[in-house]
Amino acid sequence: MAGLMLKLVALSFSALRGPALRLIGSGLALVLAGCAGLPPRAPEPPTLSIAASPATTLGRAAADLNAAQHDGLSSIRPLVEASFALDARFELMRRAQASLDVQTYQLGNDKTGRLLLRELRDAARRGVRVRLLLDDFYTAGMDRLLLGLAAEPNAEVRLFNPFVNARDHSATRWIEFFADFRRLNHRMHNKLFVADGAMAIAGGRNLADEYFLRSEGANFIDFELIMAGPVVPEAARIFDTYWNSDVVYPLQRIAGASDSPEVLKAAFEAATSPVHAPPLAPLAGTDLLGDAPLGTQLADIGRVKWMRAEAHAAADSPNKALGTLASPAESLAARFHEMTASARSDVVVISPYFIPGEDGMARIREGRARGVRISVITNSLADSDEPLVNINYNRYRVDMLKLGVNLYEVSTRQLKRNRQFRTLLKKARGRLHAKLALVDREWVLLGSMNLDPRSARLNTEFGVRVRSFELSQALLYAYQLDDIEGVYRVVLMPDRENVQWIGTGDVDNEVLDSEPDSSLLTRLQLLLFSWFVPTDQL
Repeated sequence: MAGLMLKLVALSFSALRGPALRLIGSGLALVLAGCAGLPPRAPEPPTLSIAASPATTLGRAAADLNAAQHDGLSSIRPLVEASFALDARFELMRRAQASLDVQTYQLGNDKTGRLLLRELRDAARRGVRVRLLLDDFYTAGMDRLLLGLAAEPNAEVRLFNPFVNARDHSATRWIEFFADFRRLNHRMHNKLFVADGAMAIAGGRNLADEYFLRSEGANFIDFELIMAGPVVPEAARIFDTYWNSDVVYPLQRIAGASDSPEVLKAAFEAATSPVHAPPLAPLAGTDLLGDAPLGTQLADIGRVKWMRAEAHAAADSPNKALGTLASPAESLAARFHEMTASARSDVVVISPYFIPGEDGMARIREGRARGVRISVITNSLADSDEPLVNINYNRYRVDMLKLGVNLYEVSTRQLKRNRQFRTLLKKARGRLHAKLALVDREWVLLGSMNLDPRSARLNTEFGVRVRSFELSQALLYAYQLDDIEGVYRVVLMPDRENVQWIGTGDVDNEVLDSEPDSSLLTRLQLLLFSWFVPTDQL
């Protein structure tokens, strides 16, 4: 999403031929004719989360995890490995007895997305109330599939800030985007998964192949947390705020279908069959932190020790999409900066897209003046899926290094020098997608928010702050943050006006004087594009 305008420019050059030209022409005619706008909102009673209950399996498990505890703390467990994170969702869906509330920016029309949809359908047929809330940006061509889920009596699908015209084609959606830019430029980037009001998963992963190391092209390295205890009803109330907001519409109001529910259900059954949605391979052993799969833990909950921590959920108001926040101080980004500004000794920031801007540079200078050690880990140019963001971040590298910031860039080439990542990634590229900050090795901030202007000003975001030395230590170990590998360390050249990249993870530790794994032509093209894209759109 950060490279939004680049995609628009690319579309204008690549799509104007053959059938695509006819699609764009017809889509433009529809938009310009104003054939449809957002439907009027009908007054509806709000639908609220179902609270955890000892009458459900997950409710009892959550109660056992927090048994005899009256300290206001929550039980948490990090989900570092993608396969364990995906398996945890399936365990929660299969064990749910009351409700499943799922909110995401992207649900893939791929084997992972379809398998998740099938599990939600199966839960609905067992009598579980299913609420699926999707941002509408990546749903092109998925209406029939989603309507098949919504045809189930216990399931409902809603769309955040939806597109209205020519919904099946990405090309015509871009035309509508241009025509209604002020509205459609705001997206819901939140990710949240709540089961039976008892357990929740939050973090950076979208629900698609590449976020669970199931893509053959490029995969994302990410992080999530599974939670039980007081933080879960906090997260559930945030979900309710979005679900009942003025910028969310029931799917059927936006994408009506002429087919009967029976026909839609049959089409859904075929589209989510094992041919299109193969089941997951069973997990073996434990993850790299020594934790068993969630199903194994739930089967022996009395003997399982989860971390105990102060944890709180927070999010932007959905009205951010209407541009009606009273002040920037209301935003999740403002709360994030307030937490990092309180650091006494150490801040580690992990963000795939990082543009500090002038305000961010002022915060860095203030922190360094107080003696706070600051480390930033982000993607290299060659391995960023949004290279325009990287070009803008490059403008701040020299100044950050002069201030004494430790700067690292993730690289597929470097990652694959690590046996663990080489095995996980196979032939695919590896990219950073985790959004994390560790403050004084005491607080962990996590969620969906990138450190760029789009997350701060345009999109809505969800986050969790956790006070836990134990979780901090687990993350330091999992990501090797005290002796980091799989990255380039960025340093100043002797002239102190340019940068070098030093490899990690092998005996050679190569030194490069130009952007790793990227050509001069690519860098020049991106620089040219960057002159025409406002930074606040990235």
